[in-house]
Amino acid sequence: MLLEDVNDLPISYNIAWYEQKAVLVLLALLSLGIKNIHLGPTLPGFLSPSVAQVIVDKFDLAPIGSVDEDIEALMQ
Repeated sequence: MLLEDVNDLPISYNIAWYEQKAVLVLLALLSLGIKNIHLGPTLPGFLSPSVAQVIVDKFDLAPIGSVDEDIEALMQ
């Protein structure tokens, strides 16, 4: 089976960004066009509200929730 888009793969990304390496991982995923990334516990403070909104709209970036909510969302 040939996939048209990398986002068709059954992979979930849940990035807890407590150190600078996570920012590089996020930027790498965004550069590849990966969508539906969950990032947290909050969105990075260096993103202005307008830039954050563009990333949310274009890449479906979402904040991390509770453990139970995240497991349920990632298993869908």
